[in-house]
Amino acid sequence: MMKTNSSILHFTIIFMLLLEIRIQLTDESEFLVDRSQSNLFHVPKDLSLKTTVLNISQNYISELQTSDIISLSNLRILIMSHNRIQYLDISVFKFNQELEYLDLSHNELGKISCHPTVNLKHLDLSFNAFVGLPICKEFGNMSQLEFLGLSATQLRKSSVLPIASLHISKVLLVLGDTYGEKEDPESLQNFNTESLHIIFPRRKEFNFILDVSVSTAVSLELSNIKCVLDDNGCSYFRNVLLKLQNKSRISSLTLNNIETTWNFFIMILQLVWHTSIEYFSISNVKLQGHLNFRHFDYSNTSMKALSIQQLVTDVFSFPQRYIYEIFSNMNIQNFTVSGTHMVHMVCPSQISTFLYLDFSNNLLTDMVFKNCGKLTKLETLSLQMNQLKELANIVYMTKEMKSLQQLDVSQNLLRYDENEGDCSWTTSLLSLNLSSNILTDSVFRCLPPKVTVLDLHNNRIRSIPKPIMKLEALQELNVASNSLAHLPDCGAFSSLSVLIIDHNSVSSPSADFFHSCQKIRSMRAGNNPFQCTCELREFIQSIGQVSSEVVEGWPNSYKCDYPESYKGTPLKDFHVSQLSCNTALLLVTIGVALLVSTVTVTALCMYFDLPWYLRMVCQWTQTRRRARNIPLEELQRNLHFHAFISYSGHDSVWVKSELLPNLEKEDLRICLHERNFVPGKSIVENIINCIEKSYKSIFVLSPNFVQSEWCHYELYFAHHNLFHEAFDNLILVLLEPIPQYSIPSSYHQLKNLMARRTYLEWPKEKSKRGLFWANLRASINIKLMDKAKKIDHM
Repeated sequence: MMKTNSSILHFTIIFMLLLEIRIQLTDESEFLVDRSQSNLFHVPKDLSLKTTVLNISQNYISELQTSDIISLSNLRILIMSHNRIQYLDISVFKFNQELEYLDLSHNELGKISCHPTVNLKHLDLSFNAFVGLPICKEFGNMSQLEFLGLSATQLRKSSVLPIASLHISKVLLVLGDTYGEKEDPESLQNFNTESLHIIFPRRKEFNFILDVSVSTAVSLELSNIKCVLDDNGCSYFRNVLLKLQNKSRISSLTLNNIETTWNFFIMILQLVWHTSIEYFSISNVKLQGHLNFRHFDYSNTSMKALSIQQLVTDVFSFPQRYIYEIFSNMNIQNFTVSGTHMVHMVCPSQISTFLYLDFSNNLLTDMVFKNCGKLTKLETLSLQMNQLKELANIVYMTKEMKSLQQLDVSQNLLRYDENEGDCSWTTSLLSLNLSSNILTDSVFRCLPPKVTVLDLHNNRIRSIPKPIMKLEALQELNVASNSLAHLPDCGAFSSLSVLIIDHNSVSSPSADFFHSCQKIRSMRAGNNPFQCTCELREFIQSIGQVSSEVVEGWPNSYKCDYPESYKGTPLKDFHVSQLSCNTALLLVTIGVALLVSTVTVTALCMYFDLPWYLRMVCQWTQTRRRARNIPLEELQRNLHFHAFISYSGHDSVWVKSELLPNLEKEDLRICLHERNFVPGKSIVENIINCIEKSYKSIFVLSPNFVQSEWCHYELYFAHHNLFHEAFDNLILVLLEPIPQYSIPSSYHQLKNLMARRTYLEWPKEKSKRGLFWANLRASINIKLMDKAKKIDHM
């Protein structure tokens, strides 16, 4: 049993050491080589020359030679525990001058060869097969030695002389199974150490005469104590403890792995009670037999703290009340009874000196300390991991504890019913741990008024009810691992500075939290099912406005859970615009955009004279609608005119005196609005009919033309003539030059035509006019009947 426990402890120490080394060498991990549990029979040959830490424990290595580690000049730590090494020559380390930690425990070493050694800080040779202490005279030169682990079956006072001058922090001494045959009681006298741990042989009745009182140690630990045969007092071990009564230097005593009777167990407590021991710890105890010890002498003690942990016993064959009375009346300050299956504890018979009581991991019920008014000095009480069920009973129990400041009743089965009556805690209570129970929202109606630290994590709380009693002194609140949907309002917690609310159901935390809780200096709210919607936007912004040290776990523990498209996305990467989240702002923005668009379109319409075009389209459409009622053949049957003339009234003199005479003398039929428009029809309809019945449309362009709205109509309809769109039916005659700047913006179509098409320019010289008229007549000269036929055949 002891070997197993010591091995576990040894592995734990190695693991913590390697963990610390890994942290230190994060950027240089190649310096750490871990080949433990690798089925090695020899030291690996492929080790890096940079290796500073080498772990080859738990293998099958049987020897260590200079050639194995000669190249590792930077080696500082070598762990070779749990191998099969039988012989060690210290000189193998002569080339490893940086070596300071050497662990060769749990091997088969029976002999070492002593040579000048390196100046180690940690040397562990425990749990080997040495007969005498493996201490060389060269060990006396290890001035930095802090830990020394030894094992032997024989102890001699003289064997320790080489290291008597060293001041070693801790010495571990493992005694072999045959120890005791040639025992030197004062063999420990030359150990100059502050802490001494002696492990006696396992499964062997304690019959040693070793005098531990001669050691210079301040802290003493003894493991593997078995005395069950001598029910009269286990005289050997009793003598060891009696000698401690004359030794004032040892102030801390620890006993591990004890197997004895109830009588001798109480006798151990009594013997140590009258020594200089101030801190006494007993763990892993197995008890049997009866208890005849009735009177316990509490006088003349230096003890301040007693700890009893992991105690098991056979079926009690005596009233347990005897044990409880002995324990409850101890006049010490700190008392721990943990992991003992204790079902009850009685109230002290008088005002107790207890300041600290730890009765965790037992089977205590609500009856513990019921109606007890003797614990008025008690400041800290731990009843963690018991069978407590009613919070009201805990309140009543502590009511008379006038000095109680810290109470831990976590990991029980506590619940609270508001109808159970008065909830008057002791007013001195400052720290309360109610975690890992089955408490609900109602617990907030039954809390100590001056509590500063409150732990309610891992309960069944869904909300913090309103109104609740104000906890103005509360500084730290832990409500993690519940079912809370919202962050708390600090209205009732005006001094709150630390909040832990992770692992709840908080989906849309309020952005007002930091405004409400202005004293918050630490908040842990990660691992909640955050809904990444508009409601979360302001909360994320508020986090960005506080110090990064305030929000613990940010940003790794704060991730979206909904909607599915954002699931797993860190909140810091969730972005949504203010416009999409603010309905009023969105409506205003849309309204402004529509207004700007309307104004812009209106301005463009006015600039490009869109109303005029709309009127033209409307009238064209009305004319076309009426035309649909006339058969297509009838509309296309004849062209009546060679040309339709469009001109400004100001140019009528030229048209009538020059244009008409020169065209009509060649039997060309010309359409003019004043003589060919049909009375009764609209002007637009007349314009369209004349254009459709004319082979060509001649436009007389001049500055007067661009000032005429009707000329513009005629040009527009001629350009969009649906029945002649396959023909080049427009002829432009430039009577007078027209400057581009003088053309109105609404005449952009005229600008395009003048830019893309050739036009006939009226010559000022009379000599050139003959050619002008010839070109114009040629462009419109066609036999109307032939053209009509041709159109009919199409």
